[in-house]
Amino acid sequence: MKSTNKLIIGTVQFGLNYGINNQNGKVTQNEVNSILSYANVSGVKMIDTSYAYGTSEHAIGSVLKQNPLPFNIVSKYPRSEKSVSAVFKESLTRLGRENLYGYLVHHFDFYQNKPQIWQDFVELKSEGKVSKIGFSLYTVDQLQYLLDNNVDFDLLQFPYNIFDRQFETYFPELKKRGVEIHTRSVFLQGLFFKNITAVKEKLHPLKPYLEKLHSYCLLREIKIEQLALNYVINNSFIDGVVIGVDTVEQLKSNVDVLNFKIIDADIDFIDSLNIKEKELLNPVNWN
Repeated sequence: MKSTNKLIIGTVQFGLNYGINNQNGKVTQNEVNSILSYANVSGVKMIDTSYAYGTSEHAIGSVLKQNPLPFNIVSKYPRSEKSVSAVFKESLTRLGRENLYGYLVHHFDFYQNKPQIWQDFVELKSEGKVSKIGFSLYTVDQLQYLLDNNVDFDLLQFPYNIFDRQFETYFPELKKRGVEIHTRSVFLQGLFFKNITAVKEKLHPLKPYLEKLHSYCLLREIKIEQLALNYVINNSFIDGVVIGVDTVEQLKSNVDVLNFKIIDADIDFIDSLNIKEKELLNPVNWN
């Protein structure tokens, strides 16, 4: 059986131009319909979005209001002058839902400056409007901050891929606490597929690792996405893997590669990729 129940449809492209390999711009409403319909029939259970993703919530809601597909939805509260409850209520209206599966703090620095907003998340959960609350993180320092301050969360999303495994050491502790783990950036925002000669100067220190990755997959006669997606999705600590898709064909391709079986040699190769330039693994530092 395919692991589609671990796939989460990332929808930033539904509302914004996003991703270094995205040549198509924002996804059209017709394509959103097709993507969500195919996701449903292929066994995908969850959609990830945010109030900050432009028209993403509207696009999802446009589909679900006409065809109430049984997706669990995770959304996020961004930097805002509006209260958590006001933004949450607006997200529900956009999505055509009475409650959400998950609700995350989108921008950690905003939370650090206004830690009192967390109480509003706790209230939403206690009122039954959301099942799980938590944070979208970028760095292990942010996670450590939450643990040091005894913040009681039950859902986290953070980057994790064959180059960036910085959160790995926390996996056992998070599972012990009953935290649901969602990972994103499985393809490092498309960098894995980029023509190496076209990698911009800022990212040149990553070229040797990309060359190793391309060479290994060539030697193994496998696609990069087969290695990258299955490595993450087969991690037993990870509950969901967010993948951004621009077209239904792209989603079908991602579903198809789940038939691939990781072997020990693949894991040994990935373990050998000891990326020293950690700061370049965060796309925020690419500009």
